[in-house]
Amino acid sequence: MRFIEKITNGQTVLGPFSKTSDASMIEAMGYAGFDFIIIDLEHGPNSILNAQHLVRAAQITGTFPIIRVAENDAVAIGKALDIGAQGVQVPQITNAAEARQAVAHAKFAPHGMRGVCRFVRAAEYSNKDRFDYFKEANEKFLILQLEGAEAVANFEEIIQVDGIDIIFLGPYDLSQALGVSGQINHPLVLEKMTHIMATCRGKGIKTGVFTDNLTDAKNWIQLGVNYISYSVDVGIMQEACKHIIQTLTPQNTLR
Repeated sequence: MRFIEKITNGQTVLGPFSKTSDASMIEAMGYAGFDFIIIDLEHGPNSILNAQHLVRAAQITGTFPIIRVAENDAVAIGKALDIGAQGVQVPQITNAAEARQAVAHAKFAPHGMRGVCRFVRAAEYSNKDRFDYFKEANEKFLILQLEGAEAVANFEEIIQVDGIDIIFLGPYDLSQALGVSGQINHPLVLEKMTHIMATCRGKGIKTGVFTDNLTDAKNWIQLGVNYISYSVDVGIMQEACKHIIQTLTPQNTLR
């Protein structure tokens, strides 16, 4: 998949959060060229059953399917990986103990203690050689979201935990933690982001960020962010619809 090749070579990968329940929407976004899609089970309406179809739709187009689980929970993380997610994104990580817990939930021994079942989609329902499956499963991406003041304070301890692939930051959460709520381009926020990115690079960990506008996305890319989560599918569609209406509807038309 293009995601692995690009992020391994130090390029930036781009993809939206998805709150749709329609596999054709996932397919369409994949064919458009997004590197990854984050199927959102924290704030989205989908169940693990429906998410399985969305994962399939992403894979058909060569797009990297990531599931954001609702919480740092062994069952939630295990099920997401069982249905074929190539990565899991875990919210609300605030300290190193929680980071170690996420790794344990996402990895088989010796790197973790993920529950073992080969009769799942990720193992081709037991068709795949068990040892190949265990090895491949431990190579799936683990993305940890650092949110809030406690996470910022514990950041350097969190990234000492082995098994983390990407540290994901919400600039709005970071701005709040730094006392400049909502000012995502404030010098304090940019300084902290730069420090976090440099520290992560030293540990071989990629960094990610959410943005909902092109200007900020370009700025984050220039600052060296590897994993850009650009907006949300339903918002992207709505903005496209508004643009069409504004372009084709005369200003004096009554609605």
